Amino acid sequence: LRTAGPLLEAGCVAVGATSVPGPGTVWQTWGLGRHGPTVNPWRHDRTPGGSSAGSAVAVAAGLVPLATGNDGAGSVRIPAAWCGVVGLKVGNGRLPSSDRTGLMVPGVLTRRVGDAAAYWRVMSGNATTTGPGAGSGSGSRTGSGSRAGSGSMSASVIASASASASISTSGDRPTAVWSPDLGFDSPDPDVVAVAHTAALRVAEAGALRLTRPRTPFRLHDPAPAWLALRTPGAGPTPEVHRIRAANDSRLAALFSGTRLLLTPTAPTPPHGHEGPGERYSTALTWAFNLSGHPAISIPAGFGPDGCPVGLQLVAAHGEEALLLEVAGAAEGHLGPW
Repeated sequence: LRTAGPLLEAGCVAVGATSVPGPGTVWQTWGLGRHGPTVNPWRHDRTPGGSSAGSAVAVAAGLVPLATGNDGAGSVRIPAAWCGVVGLKVGNGRLPSSDRTGLMVPGVLTRRVGDAAAYWRVMSGNATTTGPGAGSGSGSRTGSGSRAGSGSMSASVIASASASASISTSGDRPTAVWSPDLGFDSPDPDVVAVAHTAALRVAEAGALRLTRPRTPFRLHDPAPAWLALRTPGAGPTPEVHRIRAANDSRLAALFSGTRLLLTPTAPTPPHGHEGPGERYSTALTWAFNLSGHPAISIPAGFGPDGCPVGLQLVAAHGEEALLLEVAGAAEGHLGPW
């Protein structure tokens, strides 16, 4: 409970620890823990995603309104997408962590955006930020498991979070660029269709304004760099530096002209408990662990298989409040979730 101290002080009640991959298991994103698979509440033959599998299921099943998690490659956002809840990954270095690679950062899964906003307000008010611009660089992991909590935060916290999660009435809508694949992946067409429709609905509702970049937005596939950094005993290689520098440059150029980047959260629907096969469920999420940008997954709708699909919103360093603001406005038009 050490890392949940600020939440407990704000009025949350800790219920218990939820399922994550067991000690010594290979990292994975499909909810296989020491007690076997964690099932998706929407379809028991499908994974809820992971590694914050239990947190996502606890929120989706209505056991708790808020559960904490850690996100090193998409471990908050992917289960949020596949369980139909909200999942916030904060910017690298914005909250304390002890992960040697700087890829793993704290996050939260909630049913409502207002609770995610309250989490961010409480945790950021008690954190010493690190990294350039308090939004990038090496972060640190604050715990090995995910915690689920219930109860209510103080009225002042909820009121402040609600105020920060409402779109300004000034008419100055934040601009956003849509990318189905980040320029390198081949996501499932059904997933892309659901996420894109959600993005269009959010734009039509006035929560943001979709724009087209002068040239198609493309990142380098972050897989080689991410995997190299996670190899025990290995340090950053020239390839890691090359991919990281190129993607950082392209993201900086993008965010110099727009406020948000929108993508599907995961490239596929939830797969079975046997695992994803050759596909990386992290294809559209782990680039932002490498770059350090904050990101949030919100429910976009349902695919033909009856499972939820997520819409990922990514913002510039230090723009968690913007993500929560737009997500809160989207909730009013895509929700209730």
